[in-house]
Amino acid sequence: QVHLMESGGDLVQAGGSLRLSCLALGGAVSIATMNWYRQAPGKQRDLVARISGDGNTNYADSVKGRFTISKDKAENTVYLQMNSLKPEDTAVYYCNCVFGEHNFWGQGTQVTVSL
Repeated sequence: QVHLMESGGDLVQAGGSLRLSCLALGGAVSIATMNWYRQAPGKQRDLVARISGDGNTNYADSVKGRFTISKDKAENTVYLQMNSLKPEDTAVYYCNCVFGEHNFWGQGTQVTVSL
């Protein structure tokens, strides 16, 4: 069982930066595929960034060049560095862990970007 705890969401002005953290209690960061998703009000939950067990990364087109996903295996933590934030980045951001047939979700953290 993996328990995911997100933190770092906040209210920030457009152009600002935030770093989200996802602590994976129970480990798995070093070998699982870790994802950040986001869901805006009235919209579906979309994949934002992914990092595989061997460190390969993928990003949604809307965040390429602005967001960076990384992980600290020793701390069992995945990060999402978000720069040049835009109002359209406003959403609840969820950490997701895919390990074999198992799929775990965090409770989400709110990011609000104001004009």
